[in-house]
Amino acid sequence: MKFKIHRDHFAAGLAQVQNIVGSRSTMPILSNVLIEAEGDTIALTTTNLDLGTSLRIKAEVSTSGRITLPVRKLLAMVKSLSSVETTVEFGGQNRVKITSGSSTFHIVGLGAESFPPLPVFDDKHTFSLVKADLTNLLKKVSYAQSTDENRYVLNGIFFNFADEKLTLVATDGRRLATADKPVALTAEQAGSLILPAKTVIELQRLLDTKIGDGEIRIVFNDRQVSFITPVTKDDSGLTGDIRLVSKVVEGSYPNYRQVVPKETAYRIEIERGTLSESIYRSSITTSDKSSSIKLKITNNEVEITSSAEIGESKEKLDVSYEGPEVQIAFNPQYLKDPLDALDDDMVYFEFKDEMSPGVVKTKENFLCVIMPQRVP
Repeated sequence: MKFKIHRDHFAAGLAQVQNIVGSRSTMPILSNVLIEAEGDTIALTTTNLDLGTSLRIKAEVSTSGRITLPVRKLLAMVKSLSSVETTVEFGGQNRVKITSGSSTFHIVGLGAESFPPLPVFDDKHTFSLVKADLTNLLKKVSYAQSTDENRYVLNGIFFNFADEKLTLVATDGRRLATADKPVALTAEQAGSLILPAKTVIELQRLLDTKIGDGEIRIVFNDRQVSFITPVTKDDSGLTGDIRLVSKVVEGSYPNYRQVVPKETAYRIEIERGTLSESIYRSSITTSDKSSSIKLKITNNEVEITSSAEIGESKEKLDVSYEGPEVQIAFNPQYLKDPLDALDDDMVYFEFKDEMSPGVVKTKENFLCVIMPQRVP
C-alpha cells in the first residue's frame, strides 16, 4: 500500500472518524482506524461494535492495500507534519512509514483482516430528510433524554415514522419533548427506532460539519440504523458519502401520547428570549436544597420568583392573560432548556393548575411537557 495525500485532508478525515473510538477498548484493533487505499481515494473506517463510521478522501494511490493503525496517534502525527504533501507507505510487518517535508514517522498497526466490518443492509425503512430539518428536530428534543441507566429505553431519542411525518421524542420521566416534520411515506414504510444517546451525539456532530449539505438518508431495520450524508464541499478533500451506522436500543418506547395533557385550561403567549433570560436570572438564587422557581400568573402578568439560603429574586413580565391566579413551581433548567432549543420569537405556555404539568409550545410541530414541583 502506498499513496500520497494532502496533510490537512488526511487530518480532517481522521478527526471525523476518531470520535467513535473508545479510550479503553478491550480489543486493541477497536482503537485503530481501517485504511483502505484503492483507485483515487482512501477509505477510513472506525467502530466500537455498537457504532461505526466511514468516509473517503481523495488521494493518489500508487499501490492499493489495507491496514489498521492507532487512530489517535496517527492523527497527532499527521497534524504535526511539516508539509502538506504527505506520503504513506506500507513497509511490511504491519509497519507504515509517513513522510512529509522534513518529517518522517514510523507507526505499527494491526492486520486489516481482523477488523470488524460495518454492517451493510437494505430495508424497506428508507427515508431522505433535509439535513437542516433533522438538525433542528434533534436540537428541539435531545436535552430531554434520560441518563438513568436503569431506564435504558429512555437513554436515547425515539424516531417514529408514521402518519406522513417523522416524530422525535425524548423524555427522562420529569419532562417530555416532541417535535415532528412531514415526510413522504407509505403505510408499508412506517416504522420506529430508539437511537442511543451516544449515537445522537455523533449524529449531531456529523450534521454540524460543513462538508455536506442537502439531504441525509436514513435506513434502518429492527437492529440497526444507518445515516448517510453526501459530501458536497469540494475543498474538504472528502468525497462520496459519510456513513454512520449504529445499533438501536432494544425494547419498546413508552406511549408518550399518554403524557401529553388532553387539555389545558389556560394559555399565555410570551417572548421566548425574554422568558429564558428571566428564568436564568431567577435560577441564580436557587440551591441544591431549593432548586425551583415559582411562576405566579395573574391578570396580564407573570411574576417569577426564587428563594434560597443565599438570597431571593423577583421579576415581573407583561403577558396577555385573563383568568384566575395560579402559582406553579418548576425546576428552572427544565423550563429553560426547551426555550433555548427553539428559534421562534414567541412561545405559548399552557397550564391548568399548580399540580398539573406545564406545556411549552410553538405554533406548530413542537411541545415540551414539564412536571411541576411542590409550591412552597
